[in-house]
Amino acid sequence: MIVVERIDNSGTAHRISIRGHEIVADMSAPDGDDAGPDPHDLYDAALGACKAMTMLWYAQRNAIPVEGIHVGVVRDASQERKGIYKLTTRIAVTGPLSDEQHDKLIAVAAKCPVHKLMAEVETQIETIAVPRVGEAERP
Repeated sequence: MIVVERIDNSGTAHRISIRGHEIVADMSAPDGDDAGPDPHDLYDAALGACKAMTMLWYAQRNAIPVEGIHVGVVRDASQERKGIYKLTTRIAVTGPLSDEQHDKLIAVAAKCPVHKLMAEVETQIETIAVPRVGEAERP
C-alpha cells in the first residue's frame, strides 16, 4: 500500500510512504512551496524510470554491455483538458554495444510496463471516503 499524508498543517507538502521509502511531493509555486516534485512530475518520472530499468533488466539478461542509461522525459500538457497528455522520452545508452543491441534496447524501452499502462490499459479508479475520527460508521 502507498500512503500519502500531509506533512504539516501550515504547508502544502505531502509525504509519500512506499514499502519503507519516503518521497516528498508538493505543489509547485505559486500554489505550493515546491518542496518536492508535483504529482505530474511523479507520473512522468515513473515512465522514465520504467524505461531505464526495463532496458537494464533486458541488457543484464542478454549479456548486452550497457554502461550508462539516461532517459529524459518532456511533458506537453497543453492539451490535457482535451484529453491529450504528451510525453516525449529521449534515451541515451552508452557502452560497447553493437547497433543491433542498441536498437533492441530502444525497442524494449517502448515495452516497459508503465508505458503499456499509460498507453494501452484502461485504469479504473475507485475513491472511498473513510469515516472521520469520532464519527460512527453509516450503514
